[in-house]
Amino acid sequence: MRYEAVIGLEIHVQIDTQTKTFCRCSTAYGDQANSHTCPVCLGLPGALPVLNEEALRRAVIAGVALGCEVSGFSVFARKNYFYPDLPKSYQISQYELPLNVRGAVAIRDEHLHDKRIGITRAHLEEDAGKLMHDEDPRGPSYIDFNRCGVPLLEIVTEPDMRTSEEAYRFLTAVKEIMQYTGVSACSMEKGELRVDVNVSLREHGALELGVKQEIKNMNSFTNVKKAIDYEIIRQTHILRKGGVLSQETRLFDQGKNVTITMRTKEEAHDYRYFPDPDLVPVELDENFIQSMRETIPELPEKKRKRFVAQYGITLYDAETLCASAKLADYFEEAVQGYSQPKKIANWILSEFLKVLNEKNLEADQSPVTPLMLRELFTSMDGGEISGKIAKDVFNTMCSTGKTARSIIDEQGLRQVTDQESIEAVIDEVLSENQTVVLDVKGGKGKAYGFLVGQVMKKTEGRANPRLVNDLLRKRIERG
Repeated sequence: MRYEAVIGLEIHVQIDTQTKTFCRCSTAYGDQANSHTCPVCLGLPGALPVLNEEALRRAVIAGVALGCEVSGFSVFARKNYFYPDLPKSYQISQYELPLNVRGAVAIRDEHLHDKRIGITRAHLEEDAGKLMHDEDPRGPSYIDFNRCGVPLLEIVTEPDMRTSEEAYRFLTAVKEIMQYTGVSACSMEKGELRVDVNVSLREHGALELGVKQEIKNMNSFTNVKKAIDYEIIRQTHILRKGGVLSQETRLFDQGKNVTITMRTKEEAHDYRYFPDPDLVPVELDENFIQSMRETIPELPEKKRKRFVAQYGITLYDAETLCASAKLADYFEEAVQGYSQPKKIANWILSEFLKVLNEKNLEADQSPVTPLMLRELFTSMDGGEISGKIAKDVFNTMCSTGKTARSIIDEQGLRQVTDQESIEAVIDEVLSENQTVVLDVKGGKGKAYGFLVGQVMKKTEGRANPRLVNDLLRKRIERG
């Protein structure tokens, strides 16, 4: 406990646009390699970039949602470095005058205390291409330039995080904000959100930062946690032995759960930033910024707190429901006009999410609409079906898209509430299980449950459970 970790993140979020940052090439994912390229994104001589207005709009929306100040004047710069996936040998980015500055996002730490993580900047830039390596290490590598020029938002944090859990929660919060605002789908599988992690150690109470170790290009929040935890242990071990850390860039080996050296400070790039002479500065008036601000929906943190207050659910349940804007919208539509929202929340968090996960669907893709789910609960509340039957009905709804009432009618699932019919079944069960009846009278609770189960079995689960219990208990008491 002698040392504390100081953690900062650089997050690259792919902005959802139909065309690239500075040309009209498609940003579609998964198409044939090098099929979405042109002289501009390939950096051919004489080609001139033109800024994509939609990318700018979404970058401004992201900045506002992240609590940033949107700059009225920002400049694109050339970030110079040489790598096979960068055809121009420079990346158009922003440096001294970025689009968004001085923001913050609130998270809850491990002790559920509110903590604000500062954001230094959130600027607009273009992505590089993608290298694809042959399985044989002696084989060739290939370059797909389809991704080259796709718009990115680079979010740089202050070194405000102290644990891997805080970093994980911050990344989750940023991902939710990007999805809620429609800035990005943040699909990790498609590389739409990638993270560089900076970790250093210093003695508790010290003000000066330790020597930074940067871990590059991570596309899994779980791996970010593992990499940070490994780095903290590795650096602590070196410092305790009296060793000296030198600044370096590292990679995470997810097979071994370790970080490995990529390059040292002596090998680090000198990017030689300078303003891009082919692009004019971006000047935004307050009316434009305000119009972007007005498009921002209710954000996850505010929605969670409202769900707890308005619907009487736990904070944990609210966090799960609000992790996806589509799921939160589904829940709100399902409980509209329904007096017991917590019941529907519990069902969504168990039965509904299980089906979505199995079918790999979003909430709005479910064959069971919010109205259909509410009707299922109305059928249960009205005594038409039991909770057990409701699960079977729901599964049929998911596979067929039919409403609860049509399934209940087609399969004859409506609960038996006729007292005489249920009493006849009870008499039959009691006559067949006299020994069990004696056990019940002798105080064996499990024996009573067995008799209830037999009644439900004979009625194929359609007898009203509450009525069965009431009538069975009275029948046994009468002898």
